[in-house]
Amino acid sequence: MSPTGRPLQLILARNLLASLDTAAFLIDARGEVVFYNEAAGTVLGRRFEESGPMPAEEWTGMFGPVDADGRPLSYRDIGVTKDVRGDRPAHATMTIRSAKAEQHRVAVSAFPIHGDDGFHGAMVFFWPHPGDEG
Repeated sequence: MSPTGRPLQLILARNLLASLDTAAFLIDARGEVVFYNEAAGTVLGRRFEESGPMPAEEWTGMFGPVDADGRPLSYRDIGVTKDVRGDRPAHATMTIRSAKAEQHRVAVSAFPIHGDDGFHGAMVFFWPHPGDEG
């Protein structure tokens, strides 16, 4: 554990994501969004510095993903989340919302982050779904 209380693996992952132009966010073992990069902030319509860390229920309620009727899916019901928490990388296509209520169809890939003491969270990357870029 680092002096900040976060596992070193999450701190290093945050440093990596901050340097990428691909939209990405970082969740901890509880599902809390602990960081998202500038590219993700552009899609979501809100910079991380404006929102800060968010519990799973808050970020899924605010940004989605959403079902076919536009209703947010529960953190526990998101397939990618189930796979990552089950120790497997995952890929899916889903619809998310921005803070401006715009909907975006995105491809999502998530990778679990582990340390010697177990699961610490996941890195989640997303980009416009092929064919939906505009």
